[in-house]
Amino acid sequence: MQFVLKNILHFMPLIFSIGFLGPLLGQIMQMLNWQAPLGLAPLTLGLIIGGAWGAFAQIKGRWI
Repeated sequence: MQFVLKNILHFMPLIFSIGFLGPLLGQIMQMLNWQAPLGLAPLTLGLIIGGAWGAFAQIKGRWI
């Protein structure tokens, strides 16, 4: 059990960014009526941005 929790918590920045920040960015884009480039859905663009930001946080160990 400790092994499983340790691995889950290790990837928490990535899980947070995909599970929370991505959909949040997509909803903000919809509220502001912004169009995503290349015909992407707002959620797709939000997940791309959120996932990239989470990967940065995972690798660097910081969000900014």
